Amino acid sequence: MPKISAIIPCYNEDMSIGDVIESIKQYCPECHIYVFDNNSTDNSYKIAKSYGVTVKKTYYQGKGEVVRQAFAEVDSDIYILIDADGECDASAIPILIETLIYKNIDMITIVRDKGIYRKGHSFGNKIFTKIVKLLFGNHFSDMLSGYRVFTKAFVKSFPAHSSKFEIEAELTIYALKMRLPIGEVVAQYKSRPEGSFSKLNTFRDGFKILSFIIYLFITERPILFWWTLALIFGVMGFYYSLPLIFIFMNGNIVPIATSVLSIGFILLSGIFMITGLILSFLQRIIMENRRFQYLNIKNRKI
Repeated sequence: MPKISAIIPCYNEDMSIGDVIESIKQYCPECHIYVFDNNSTDNSYKIAKSYGVTVKKTYYQGKGEVVRQAFAEVDSDIYILIDADGECDASAIPILIETLIYKNIDMITIVRDKGIYRKGHSFGNKIFTKIVKLLFGNHFSDMLSGYRVFTKAFVKSFPAHSSKFEIEAELTIYALKMRLPIGEVVAQYKSRPEGSFSKLNTFRDGFKILSFIIYLFITERPILFWWTLALIFGVMGFYYSLPLIFIFMNGNIVPIATSVLSIGFILLSGIFMITGLILSFLQRIIMENRRFQYLNIKNRKI
C-alpha cells in the first residue's frame, strides 16, 4: 500500500483550514496530513494543531517556500498539494490517486471550473497558459492550479527555485521540460467561506509569474532565446552594412559611424550565437542529471 501525504500550504486561513483537514480525512482516511503554516497572524496554526495533524512552520514567506520545504521534509510515495482556502474538492482525491497509479502519471493537475475565481485571475491564467504552451508545449489547460497530485519521483527531483505564487508555473514547466507523463482531471471548485479573501494580487503577483516564466525560458531553452537575439542583431547588422558595400564599390567614402554600428551588430550576433551554444550544452548536462535523479527514484518500487 503506497504511503499518501497531503501537503496544505496555509497563510491566514483560520476560517477554512479545519474544514479542509476534515474533508481530507473523510475522503482519504489513510492520508498523512501536513499543514505548513507560513507565518499566519490569525489562529490558523492553533486550529490546525487541534485536529491532530502534523503542523510545521515555514519562516520564509511565500507559497513557493512552503512547497520547497514540504517537498524536502515529507517522505511519501504519493503527494497531494491542496490549498487551505476551502475551494478544492477533497472528494476527488480517491479518483486522483487511482488515476495516478494505474495510468503511471507523475503529475495530475486538477482543472478549475470557469467562473470560480476572479476575472483578473482567470484572464491572467489564460494568458500565462498560452505563453507557456507556445514556449514549452501544449499539454495542459490550467497552468496556475494549486491543486495537484505527484509521485515521489517528481517531488524528489523537482528543483523548486520559485518563492511565491510562481511555484505553479515552475511545476508545470518542469514537467514539460522533463517530458514527464502528466494528466489533468476536472473537479468541482467551491467558493471561499464568507469573509475569506485570496492572497493573490492580480497585478503584483501576475508580474512576478510572468517574470519567472521569462526567466525559465532563458534558462531552460537558452539556444532559442539567444539565437533569436542573434538573428535580430544579425539582420540589423546586415541592414546597415549592405548600403556601405555599394557606397564602397562606387568609390565613395564609407561613413565611419555607420560601419562601426553595423560591425557591432554583427559581432553581437556572433556572441549571442556562441552564448546560446554554451548555455545549451550546460543545460543539457543539467537535464541529464535531473533525469538520472528522477529515474533513480522512479525505479524504486512503491
